[in-house]
Amino acid sequence: MSRSRKILLVIANGISHLWRIIPASLREQFITGLYILESRGNLKRGLGRLFLLQDKLQWVINERAMAYENGEHPKHRLTQYHDFFCSNIKSGDKVLDIGCGYGAVSRSIAKLNPSCSIIGVDRNSERLAQAKAKNVYSNLSYIEADVCETLPCERFNVVVLSNVLEHIDDRVGFLKSILTKTGAQVVLIRVPNFERDWTIPLRKEINVDYFSDEEHFVEHTLAELNHELGQAGLNPVTVTTLWGEIWSRCELAPND
Repeated sequence: MSRSRKILLVIANGISHLWRIIPASLREQFITGLYILESRGNLKRGLGRLFLLQDKLQWVINERAMAYENGEHPKHRLTQYHDFFCSNIKSGDKVLDIGCGYGAVSRSIAKLNPSCSIIGVDRNSERLAQAKAKNVYSNLSYIEADVCETLPCERFNVVVLSNVLEHIDDRVGFLKSILTKTGAQVVLIRVPNFERDWTIPLRKEINVDYFSDEEHFVEHTLAELNHELGQAGLNPVTVTTLWGEIWSRCELAPND
């Protein structure tokens, strides 16, 4: 940790200590009052400012949640979305986990499917280093690569795309390329659901960022996702909407 960051943390801790001297009920009233003041005036602009503050608060909540879970987001444990991937992989499958990040999903697959072979791929070297450091499974390995440019020279049965597709601009072209290069018959997809909450279309209506990540190109409605899958030659066999997300097991569409 750099010296300047250490100094900032010391200052923040000092301010936090003084802030907590104020009774919690008064702190809450004060913060709520600031929100109300920030929203005054033009209704559209006021709502927009509140949504931006909400995003800042959500960032802090996520950061604190990861600290609470010792560096891994508790959503992995609480939503149990890993089960969707693991339950859709058969014994002996070769699995490619694209955009594996810290490796949480690929580790779950390796643990629950010991006869499978899994390769996790990510272009972020820091995240991949953490994934490798936590890997204790002989059937799991990691490769640093940008899958839009290169893929492992192997054939796979299953491709995992966990919160990846929304980061791709040309999603139909990407899916077609993945299917051609990997030979996979099954693609397991998890994406944010645009229809997860009424505030999302309201954000769009008043021209406030409604993406859950600044690197997203899209957040799909179910109809939009199914349309793109069809264009790529994939048939969504099972679809679940849960926890504000869409989980879809896709198989190659039969040739006419």
